[in-house]
Amino acid sequence: MKYDNVVVEKRDRLAVVKINRPDKMNALNAKTVEELFQAFTDLKTDDQIGVVIVTGAGEKAFVAGADIAELAALAPVNGRETIRKGQALFNLIESLGKPVIAAVNGFALGGGCELALACTIRVASENAKLGQPEVSLGLMPGYGGTQRLPRLVGKGKALELILTGKTIDAQEAWRIGLVNQVVLPAELMKTCEEMAKTMLSKGPLALRYCLDAVNQGMESTLEAGLEYEATLFAILCASEDMKEGTQAFLEKRPAKFKGE
Repeated sequence: MKYDNVVVEKRDRLAVVKINRPDKMNALNAKTVEELFQAFTDLKTDDQIGVVIVTGAGEKAFVAGADIAELAALAPVNGRETIRKGQALFNLIESLGKPVIAAVNGFALGGGCELALACTIRVASENAKLGQPEVSLGLMPGYGGTQRLPRLVGKGKALELILTGKTIDAQEAWRIGLVNQVVLPAELMKTCEEMAKTMLSKGPLALRYCLDAVNQGMESTLEAGLEYEATLFAILCASEDMKEGTQAFLEKRPAKFKGE
C-alpha cells in the first residue's frame, strides 16, 4: 500500500518503516498517525515479516513531536479522541508480536520519544536528542510517555524529564537506559539491520512468546508472570521450531525455523 507520509520497504523478512515528513521534522500529524496504524496493522499479519525497523526521513529528526498546529486547535472532546488514536498506534507497535527496533536518527521529542518507547529496542545515533517537552506547551505527554518512560528508566528520572521538559543527548539517554546503544550516524541503519538479522535467525514463535511474556509480566505479579512464562514454554515444547532448534544444535548445524 502506498502512503503519503510513510514509506514501507520490505526485504528478506525485514520491514523498514520510515516517517516521511522531513520538511516538518517528521512530526506526527493526524494523517501520519493514521497511516502508521494501517502500516503496522498490515505488518502484524504479514507472515513474511519477522522484524521491523522504524526511523525518520532525513538527517535531523526521528520524529520531532506532534504537529503543534493541530495541537493548538484541540478542544477537550477531540483532544481525548486524538490522544486515544495515538495510544492505540503505540499499543499496536508494542504488542506487534515481532521485534520493532527504533533507529533514532535525530530529534525524538514528545510523540517521537513516545514512539521510541513503544518499540522493543532503541538504537540512537550520536546526534540524537530525546525528551518529553510537553509541559513547555502547557500540556503533558499523551501517547504513553507518563506510563512507558517510568517503566523503562524509573519513576524519579522519568518525572525529572517530564516535569522539566528538558532534552537529553544520546549518551545521557544511554546512561539512564532510555536507549540500548549509541552509534555513529553513518552506522545507525547498519547496526539496526545487523541486530534484526540476528533476531531473524532465531525461532519466530520463540521471539513472539518472549515479547509476550515480558510485556505481560511487567503488568502482573512475579508469581503470575512466572506461571505465564511456564505456560508459554510448554506451548513451545510442542512446536516444530523447538524440535528443529534442538536437533540442529545436536547436529551442529544452523536451524531452519518455519514458525510452526
